[in-house]
This record gives sequence, C-alpha cells and structure tokens, in this order.
Amino acid sequence: MMSLLGRPDVDAGEVFVNFNQNITSLAVATSGGYSLYSLGSVDSTLDKIYHTKSDELFLIERLFESSLVAIVSQRAPRKLKVCHFKKQSEICNYSYANTILAVKLNRERLIVCLEESLYIHNIQDMKVVHTIRDTPCNPLGLCALSSSSEHCYLAYPGSVTSGEVQIFDAINLHAKTMIPAHDTPLAAIAFSPSGTEIATASERGTVIRVFSSQDGSRLFELRRGLKRCVSIVSLSFSNCSEYLVSSSNTETVHIFRLDRSAAETADHGKQSTDDWMGYSFFRFLSKTVTSYLPTQVTDVFSQGRAFASVSLPEAGVRRMCAIATIQKQLRLLIASQDGYLYVYSIPSIEGAECQLIKRHDLRLEDHYAMDIKVDSPQTLGLNSGVSIGGAAGVPPSVAGAGAGASGSADGKSTATDKPGGSSSSTSGGGGGGASGSGSAGASYASAVKGDEPVAGGPSTT
Repeated sequence: MMSLLGRPDVDAGEVFVNFNQNITSLAVATSGGYSLYSLGSVDSTLDKIYHTKSDELFLIERLFESSLVAIVSQRAPRKLKVCHFKKQSEICNYSYANTILAVKLNRERLIVCLEESLYIHNIQDMKVVHTIRDTPCNPLGLCALSSSSEHCYLAYPGSVTSGEVQIFDAINLHAKTMIPAHDTPLAAIAFSPSGTEIATASERGTVIRVFSSQDGSRLFELRRGLKRCVSIVSLSFSNCSEYLVSSSNTETVHIFRLDRSAAETADHGKQSTDDWMGYSFFRFLSKTVTSYLPTQVTDVFSQGRAFASVSLPEAGVRRMCAIATIQKQLRLLIASQDGYLYVYSIPSIEGAECQLIKRHDLRLEDHYAMDIKVDSPQTLGLNSGVSIGGAAGVPPSVAGAGAGASGSADGKSTATDKPGGSSSSTSGGGGGGASGSGSAGASYASAVKGDEPVAGGPSTT
C-alpha cells in the first residue's frame, strides 16, 4: 500500500488514537470501525460509549462530551464527514481539493488542514467563514486549535526552514502574532486550555518552549534531553496548565511542571522557595556562572528539567499523551498506536518515576465490542455533499443556503499581512468555491451544544 501522507502507522494497520479536548474520552479507530470510551473509571475499566463498523479511518475528532464527531477515512481522504453518533446519522460531508491532513474542533470553530491551506468553519452551521491559502508546505498537517471559546486561536507553521509559529484569531479572522520559536522547523505545537499559552518543539526535539499566544513572549524553556535529537510526537497541557507532557519516538515520556510562582519570583530577582535540589539549584547555578560560561552552556543550566518521567517497553511507537484528574487523582494517560492505553500515577516528588496502574488492550476491547448496526445514513438538516476548493461534489450551480458556503460564492481573495513580514493568501465568506444546499437543523445544534454529560466522566486538572 502506498504510504498515506507519511503516515506509516496507518499503512502498518495500527490503531488511530485521540483524546477529546478536555480529556474526558478517547477515540480509537481500527480497520474494523471506531469506538469512543469514557475515561471516568480508567484506573480499573475502560467504559465504551459507542462502537460501530465503518471504513478504515485515519482521523477522528470528538467535540468535548457532545454527540458530534468528525471523521476522515482512508478510502476517501479528501472527504470530511460530520456525524451525530448517538443518532447514528451523518450530518453533512465536505470534499476538498487535496487530502485532509488534520481536523481540529472547539465549540466555535472546525478547522480542516490541507498541505498548503486551512479552512475555518463556523461549527454552528458548518459554513466556511475563512480560508488561509498558500501556507508554507505542511505535509504532516501540523496545526493546533485552542479549546477555549474566549481565546479561540489557531496555530500553524510559518516557515519550512525555521520554527516560526503563526497565531491566527479564528473568531475575528485576523493574524494575531508570529513567534520565532526555534531555529529548526516545528515538530509539535499545543495550546493550553485557556488558549493564552502555546508549547512548541522543533525537529531537533531537545528543547520545548512555552510562549504567550497573545504577545509571543517566552514563558518557559524546558530541556527534554542532552544526548540525542528526537522526534517529538505529542505535547499536551493539563487542564490546570500546571503540567506539560511530551512523548517522542523514544521509549521515554516526560512530564514538566510549569512553576509560574517560581518564574515570577525569578523575574523580580527574589529567591525561589523551591526545593534546593530542584529548579532553584539550576537558577542559582545559572546566575552564578553566567559571566564565566558561553551562552549555550548558560542556557542549559537555566532550562527546566522534567518533573517526572515514564519508561515504556519499546521505542519507535507513536503515542498520544494527556494528564487528567481521574476520581480526584492526577493521572498520566498514554494511548499508543500499537493498541494500548497506559494509566500512570504522577508522583508528588520531583524526579521520581510514575507508577503504572493499568494497561488496557484497545484491540481486545474492540474485539468484544457490541456492534451497533446502522441503517442507511440520515442527514440532519445540513447539506450532505459540499465541494471545497474544486473537488468533486455538489455541482457549483446548486444554490446553497445555511450549510457549507451559500450559493457558488468564490470568496474574494485578499492578502493577509502576518506579523513578522510574511503573508498568505486568504479568503472569507464563501470559502473559495464552496457550494451546497440545506440549513442547520435542531439535531445538529443539539449535537454541537452537547447532550447530557457522560456519567462518571473524569474531572480535569
């Protein structure tokens, strides 16, 4: 099989795993279908919310605890389907000119990332409200969308030669700021839950940085390692933004503690109250020897070290990580694409290893899943076949209203100036050639707003 967008995990038949925005559920897609799990009692059991047979998927995103899921299949990698899984119905589908590389959701926006463009949909009616065109080549679909509605920011690479991050205001539809985060190209980016901070890692993988997404100022610099360069796969903040977890192509997962009180104290020249052998030791040493050592060496001493770590059985496995509070206990969750979900406790002492509590076999869980038979798909009021960017779909002559983009509006193309001097072609309104028909229905609105919360869902930290 031809490699799909540099995704050897898909070609190898491994599972696709993904946490929702507030780490209350896990989506798992295999060759036989997809399942959604509640994480409320993950210390002991993995509670299945939903399972169905479907085409083999390589992207699935659930909107918080709602019934809305966005999926992309290997059979039709240019088509996005938005479904109401509790009603077992397809709400709408959109086709794009090129393969969909990533889909991101929050309660205001749905983002579709192609290799050289980004489409911003209003999630309430799926209308394309803005298109960012001619972005730097992004073959892995690297992008991030804040889960916050108040600071609804979109981040994506601004360069193919350096680690430049472009921050775009997805509500007001204008460039927010540009952050020169790294010297080498980006490998991973993630927003804090509030959307006010963004974590970045480059292809070199030795240093992780945290910036303000509002003014681009650097807040933290964290060193993952000294000995070797790695490929960072996953970055994730805890919901309280006190911790940041990273995974890579190595067997080690690192947890960093973002000690804002200590950082503020250092900024004001006061003595930190941290444990002497903790971060304060490195700050003290950095200040003492700054005038005697080269800048590169001084930077190493000033960088934060991992608060805790986990050593997994083998390297080379793609893993998604998250931190949540499960039944009032802080937990590290590691979902791997070889089909396992690991649950670890997080120690209270810096430098200690996390302890394994439970390992769930996701393939086994799916093997014994109760299949839900779906009759012919129903649409729920939105247009069910929209073509974007010239892909095959609803003919342009079809009049549209409410769904997708209305009529056959091409959207006037403009040039949006980005901070830092770079620019990309953007279009608003019709989304650049989208057409369709239909209007938003009550069922779709209820799916976006979310049904009743999943019983026993975890609290978040």
